[in-house]
Amino acid sequence: MTATLTRPLTVPEAIQTRRSIRKFAPEPINPDDLSEILRLASLAPTANNVQPTRFAVIQDPELQTKLQEAAYGQTQVTSAPAVIVVYSDMEDVLNTAEETVHPGMGEEQIKTRAAGLRKNFESQDVAQRGQWGLTQANIAFGFLMLAARGLGYDTVPMLGFDPQKVRDLLGLPEHVQFAGMLPIGKRAEEGFPHHRHSVERVATFY
Repeated sequence: MTATLTRPLTVPEAIQTRRSIRKFAPEPINPDDLSEILRLASLAPTANNVQPTRFAVIQDPELQTKLQEAAYGQTQVTSAPAVIVVYSDMEDVLNTAEETVHPGMGEEQIKTRAAGLRKNFESQDVAQRGQWGLTQANIAFGFLMLAARGLGYDTVPMLGFDPQKVRDLLGLPEHVQFAGMLPIGKRAEEGFPHHRHSVERVATFY
């Protein structure tokens, strides 16, 4: 069951109508919509504007079949017209630190701030840096789901996959950390209604 949006959803509408969808309509994603979803997700904040989040967008059916195998046979991976794998790459960040500094700051400030960024992480090993970057990529993962829903698409967040097999399939380096895998498309089912704890159950006010 699919419907065409006459306008983008508001943020509250996107939050309230989001469902985890595992069966998708057999229709491709509009490339312009996909680009806009990724653009919006890339606006997610990161500490010190480090921007370690990366998106691997898979639309090749053969590769999706292999990803399904890496995801223990979960059928939503091939039901969706696309799958977005969200990961962090802190080593790429440090190798290209100058790119994270605002260009308006001037050449000297860019060099100084890039050196400071590298210094902030030099005492950590690769795994520690990767874990820090993952906390930032998780924010973008949430933005990605809401951006998709806001433009009328549906998703299901997945952590049930073999990370090493996914690294191998996508040709990613060993150090990257995965925020998750996100099948995306138009829903062919309504999904389960929300069942969440009350605010009183999960929030403590001080």
